[in-house]
Amino acid sequence: MFTLICVLISAVLIIELAGCGTILYPERKGQKDGRIDPGIAVLDGLGLLLFIIPGVIAFAVDFTTGAIYLPGGSRKSSMFLEDEKRVVVRVNPKELSEDVIEEVVRRETGSQARFDLTHVELQVLNSPQEIETKLAEAKKSGYSNY
Repeated sequence: MFTLICVLISAVLIIELAGCGTILYPERKGQKDGRIDPGIAVLDGLGLLLFIIPGVIAFAVDFTTGAIYLPGGSRKSSMFLEDEKRVVVRVNPKELSEDVIEEVVRRETGSQARFDLTHVELQVLNSPQEIETKLAEAKKSGYSNY
């Protein structure tokens, strides 16, 4: 009987730990605010129902790290901070490819990041002044963190 109770308690604690948004979505760490992910909130809430302390800890960790928020909210590691300068790079649209984009980003930022551009949306800009407008539209739509 004791072994069964130990196994049950271990299983519940493992399920509660897995319900923590920080473990399920580590890429969300660093978000400051946004819409709360109902799935993570429910999993954290189940922890409150089963065991008060692990549930409170799960909520505290998820809110502190930002993992409870859906993607698309503000991030501490946002590419454009308000006081940073934006750089406009002109590239012939006919020459655009993943390799060209990666090279431009590497040259301008020093980042060695690889990109998956299968879901990229291109925007034609007629003037540099349109950049702020397009970024604001993307932010309002929830499409971008910028």
